[in-house]
Amino acid sequence: MKYAYFPGCSLHSTAKEYDCSTKAVCKTLGIELEEIPDWNCCGASSAHSLSHKLSVALPARNLGLAEKMGLDVVVPCAACYNKMRVAEQTLRHQEHERESINKMLSAPFEGKITVKTLPEIIAVPEIAEAIAEKIKKPLSSLKAACYYGCLLVRPPKIMEFDDAEDPRSLDNIISSLGIETVEWPYKTECCGASFALTKPSIVVKLTYDILRYAKKAGANCIVCACPLCQANLDTRQKDVEAKYGEKMDIPIFYFTELMALAMDLPVGDCLKRHLVDTTTVLKQLEEVTSG
Repeated sequence: MKYAYFPGCSLHSTAKEYDCSTKAVCKTLGIELEEIPDWNCCGASSAHSLSHKLSVALPARNLGLAEKMGLDVVVPCAACYNKMRVAEQTLRHQEHERESINKMLSAPFEGKITVKTLPEIIAVPEIAEAIAEKIKKPLSSLKAACYYGCLLVRPPKIMEFDDAEDPRSLDNIISSLGIETVEWPYKTECCGASFALTKPSIVVKLTYDILRYAKKAGANCIVCACPLCQANLDTRQKDVEAKYGEKMDIPIFYFTELMALAMDLPVGDCLKRHLVDTTTVLKQLEEVTSG
């Protein structure tokens, strides 16, 4: 199983822990990732507010490069996945738009490949079976709230991935690691995304609601598949505590980090990049494993 790999800007910078755990997990599961050569930013945070054509052309260029490789594209970042899927669907179904955009590209997109998100390729039955065989340290001390955010599943007619109101793919993956997942009402609510830079007060309120309901459901960690979501929920907890007077202190993991831990893969240094301390959760894991 081989895919063209689009890490996007975040996985090469602020979300390196997502990148390293993704590569380690996929290698262990027999999923080969070949990074798209000379890929460019997909414009996820701002291109759509500047120019519709630019917001399609930027991800379309990456699609054209992947098509030359003859491989479907796998995208770990939910924001990048959203933009790549919008571009794919636009070029597939809007002839005028396809002709206009392809004229701008050295590698035009002809619709021979498709875009998939990372949870999508890992949640398939054959990979789920492979996960079970690779588990060395079941993470039974964890109780996770799986947070999909809004960009991974919406708009559903474009994303065509999981149930937009009650997605289960991450829950299924996390459950396979021996982790109990909680039922909670905020799994697809928005965290504020890039408003963290321009409207931080909005992000503080939105992240407060997500963190509060995760804890109310009994979770001792939150699991996500988006660098924007992880960053907002991880970095805004002090702001939330200062404004609302409630202690949060809940670690925010990428789902691939927990997979790597359960498989006992050497990605421990990745966890040191988190702002909310993960050592309490990891000590619990060590105690359970050694016990």
